[in-house]
Amino acid sequence: MNFVDTCNKIFKETTNLYHNYDNIDAVVECPYPDGSIEARLFKKNWIDAVQWHMEDIIRATDIDPVEALSLKRRIDKSNQDRTDMVEEIDSFFRDKFKDVPVAADATINTESPAWAIDRLSILALKIYHMQQEVIRTDASAEHIARCRGKLDVLLEQQVDLSTAIAQLLDDIAAGKKYMKVYRQMKMYNDPDTNPVLYGKK
Repeated sequence: MNFVDTCNKIFKETTNLYHNYDNIDAVVECPYPDGSIEARLFKKNWIDAVQWHMEDIIRATDIDPVEALSLKRRIDKSNQDRTDMVEEIDSFFRDKFKDVPVAADATINTESPAWAIDRLSILALKIYHMQQEVIRTDASAEHIARCRGKLDVLLEQQVDLSTAIAQLLDDIAAGKKYMKVYRQMKMYNDPDTNPVLYGKK
């Protein structure tokens, strides 16, 4: 099994595991060795699954404003956790490929491997939830047909993205492409760079 197949397998299994609980407060034990790339992929998709459902909950039209604000704070933290995990995955790749001789005409990709894998994780969630729409028994035939068409597109996108990531990793391993890791400098989370926060010091 190649690396991208491993990603898709873990993302699908983790997404299914979350929905066994279907609870944003559920606590589960990671089934992979601590510090392994598999553990990082599991934790990445778990963060995404929890955040997906927090984003659903906060859109309830009758949500209590105090609850909504509390949930917004959790979403903000989740976004930071997601970014941190992506950077951990990129650190894995940077270490893996650190000794690869880079060709003189090597090019850089528009995004790092881990940010592409981030999109693959989100796709696993989109596919799961679109499949749920397709099998609904309380929806119209038109809704089912519309969602089935969208599911077909998502599955095609998953194949294309998986292929592109595999090619990118092969190119980096061969020195045809090189990677640089730019830390996500999110200013709104930082009390030193968000003027609303540092203005209150």
